[in-house]
Amino acid sequence: MDYISTRNASLRVSAAQAIATGIAPDGGLYCPAALPALSAAELERFMNLDYKSRAAVILGKFLTEFSAEELQDFTQQAYADEKFGGADTAPVVSLKDGKHILELWHGPTCAFKDMALQILPYLLTASLKKIGEQRTACILVATSGDTGKAALEGFSDVPGTKIMVYYPAEGVSPMQKLQMTTQQGKNVQVIAIRGNFDDAQSAVKRIFTDKATIDKLNAEGMMFSSANSINWGRLAPQIAYYVSAYCDMVKSGAVKLGEKVNICVPTGNFGNILAGYIAKQMGLPVHKFICASNSNNVLTDFFRSGGTYDRNRPFYTTTSPSMDILVSSNLERLLFLVSGQDSGMVANLMQQLSETGKYTVPESLSAKITADFWAGCCDDAKAAQTIRALWDGEHYLADTHTAVGVRVYEDYRAETGDKTPTIIASTASPFKFCRAVVEALGGTLENDDVTQLDVLSGMTGLAAPAPLAALAGKQPRFDLTVDKESILGTTDLLSAL
Repeated sequence: MDYISTRNASLRVSAAQAIATGIAPDGGLYCPAALPALSAAELERFMNLDYKSRAAVILGKFLTEFSAEELQDFTQQAYADEKFGGADTAPVVSLKDGKHILELWHGPTCAFKDMALQILPYLLTASLKKIGEQRTACILVATSGDTGKAALEGFSDVPGTKIMVYYPAEGVSPMQKLQMTTQQGKNVQVIAIRGNFDDAQSAVKRIFTDKATIDKLNAEGMMFSSANSINWGRLAPQIAYYVSAYCDMVKSGAVKLGEKVNICVPTGNFGNILAGYIAKQMGLPVHKFICASNSNNVLTDFFRSGGTYDRNRPFYTTTSPSMDILVSSNLERLLFLVSGQDSGMVANLMQQLSETGKYTVPESLSAKITADFWAGCCDDAKAAQTIRALWDGEHYLADTHTAVGVRVYEDYRAETGDKTPTIIASTASPFKFCRAVVEALGGTLENDDVTQLDVLSGMTGLAAPAPLAALAGKQPRFDLTVDKESILGTTDLLSAL
């Protein structure tokens, strides 16, 4: 299977090349030239497979250069029981009113990014070998909180790689910051940027296309790659968990095989929900995608306005920081897919976004998109109310991001009357955002997020995840903060790793 750039469909590379380089040289994102099919018979066979085997089959449909044995080996290692707390890698918890919570946070960093970033190092290092690449892969990551730690954890001390993570200095939770700045590994570097996530993401994209920096790295035997969801190797593993969740719902009797479900995702960069959309295009029975935003509701306005995307608006720092994003990179892939791979149109829209901060898609394209998507948003106060209501009413403890998803789903159900069973992506452990969750439950706050673990455990009777509890008393290794304009100079630090 070939991969093509969203901004130049004539540019074709192999899956291994797409994963190794992360982003196309024209700044576009790689997409499969054609999406593979997933039949009802295959879904039925999946019923008897565990998560690891389901994921290997789904990945095999996209990564045709990889053998079934390779992919099975990768998924067995990436999703090992000891990493994810047991064989049920991504469990589905059924609640009232058609809510089925897909818990994606049982991995080593307690966030959904583990579902992709535990397997990406295997895919990337194998891809480098397949294309005969001898240079060291320098992985640059912009993070709004969770991707950074998950990428650091996945690539720490992986031979042939170096990883540098950039995060907004004031835009992540204290727990997320501590997770990143205490990361161990000889090949890792963590840098704070004065600005928000969009500043970090834009700066990293500039590095990827800066010829002088690329040439300098090449002379030192290094090359750039990415662990953000702009890398197809990050996105492809996420498709698997929607397929797996559907199979688990069939097995539990929540739906019958072939019956449609909705998928609701709290999202900022649009990668998580796009993975579900791709699963539908393959054949997964999905009725509607519910796109949930926090106060940074640029996606809500895009879907509800008839297709105008406008990042020229206030940026809010919220209690769901992983969604504090105004430039949703993976929306570019959706436009490419829905438009029938019209890369010229996509390139023009992305140029408008770069130059003016906004664009409007053609009316016909907007109609196609809204046929599949519904969107809503939820502020911090409503998210807190939802956390309290879920705990009081159903004894289910949700983090702030999951609460946004649940609240927007409830709004969708109230507005449309649609009672289709709905998979709601739960993207982080509630213990990762203790301060906000404790406050939502009416608890007394302590000085920092680490100490809130005991407070939240005492309030709920639930144990904090071991990886978070282990952070208590750890001292940060990294304390460098730079202006966003200075980010190109930070690449000099890669030589010392």
